[in-house]
Amino acid sequence: MKILILSRKRSLYSTKRLREEGHSLGHQVEVADPLKCVLRLSGGEPSMLVSGRTLKRPEAVLPRVGTAGTIYSIAVVRHFELMGVPVVNRSAAIEQAKNKMACLQVLAAKGIPVPDTLMSRYPRDLDKLMKLVAGPPLILKLLRGTQGTGVIFAESKASVESMLETIWSLGEDIMIQRFVAESKGKDIRALVIDGEVRAAMRRIGAEGEFRSNIHRGGVGELVKLSKAYERVAVKAAAAAGLDLAGVDILESSAGPMVIEVNASPGFEGLEEATNQNIAKMFLQCAVRAARRKR
Repeated sequence: MKILILSRKRSLYSTKRLREEGHSLGHQVEVADPLKCVLRLSGGEPSMLVSGRTLKRPEAVLPRVGTAGTIYSIAVVRHFELMGVPVVNRSAAIEQAKNKMACLQVLAAKGIPVPDTLMSRYPRDLDKLMKLVAGPPLILKLLRGTQGTGVIFAESKASVESMLETIWSLGEDIMIQRFVAESKGKDIRALVIDGEVRAAMRRIGAEGEFRSNIHRGGVGELVKLSKAYERVAVKAAAAAGLDLAGVDILESSAGPMVIEVNASPGFEGLEEATNQNIAKMFLQCAVRAARRKR
């Protein structure tokens, strides 16, 4: 089967693993940088050019959409949809997942537990706002970010005021979120594929680091999820409209609390922690998408 991976860099761990595993499974796997794809509409018919040549239609597309060129990359995914090519996660779902507040709004509407969250551009009554989310301390999050970037731990009112003032002056929107103290420095990453939790790990941040991201020095350990955590992870992926998702969950005293749903989850730490072939799971998901289209 001809499978196309959309990735900015061939050297990324996930991209290399997907290529290796695809070839070992007998698939024809190609990689294209989405920012180098030319989208064409002519006579109402969509087509795509890569390296100056019309792209031969793949049987399935696996998008790996990062932070660079997100809007363009999502447009590329949408173009494949117009061309009738099955994609693992549709463009609208990827776009929604990339906006942290939009994603939390959808989750909350489906009754999925999320941390107490505010978003405001109005600097008045900051004391009252902080009390609504039981702070300080508080977590501040830019709407777009990955691997822990754009996430700030604010310990005092003064630091909250200073950070909000700076971020607002740059024209950025930011979420103000309750700090779940019992989960400081750790969370759970659950991989949900086609409505089933296929792998999970607990991520533990480096010493002195409140973020648990592997790319920030955190480590992953194998974890067996309870049925309650599995149900929340599956519901979160479904609410976000994602066939394949990395669901990040805090272990709060009130139970599982979803903080993010990732449409293009990295899996280097997950393969290491679980000793499972995650790349193979991704490719099998793409194959199923192609067969459903047939």
